[in-house]
Amino acid sequence: MAAVPMVLSAMGFTAAGITSSSIAAKMMSAAAIANGGGVASGSLVATLQSLGATGLSGLTKFILGSTGSAIAAGIARFY
Repeated sequence: MAAVPMVLSAMGFTAAGITSSSIAAKMMSAAAIANGGGVASGSLVATLQSLGATGLSGLTKFILGSTGSAIAAGIARFY
C-alpha cells in the first residue's frame, strides 16, 4: 500500500500532472485517441491521475489494508 504513490509517480502520474514521455503519457494518448480526442471522466487514466495527484485517502488505505490482510490470511491457511 505504501508503494502505490511511488509506483504511480514512476509511471508518470504526478501531482503536477502527467509526465511527458512516460507510461502515463502513452496511456493518456491511447485513451484520448480511442475516445475521440479526450480522456473520459472515470476512466482508468483519469482515476490513476487523480490518485497520483492527491494520493490515497485514509478510507482507501483502510480498505486496501483490510483486503490485503484477508487475502494473506486466506492463503496462509493452506500452508
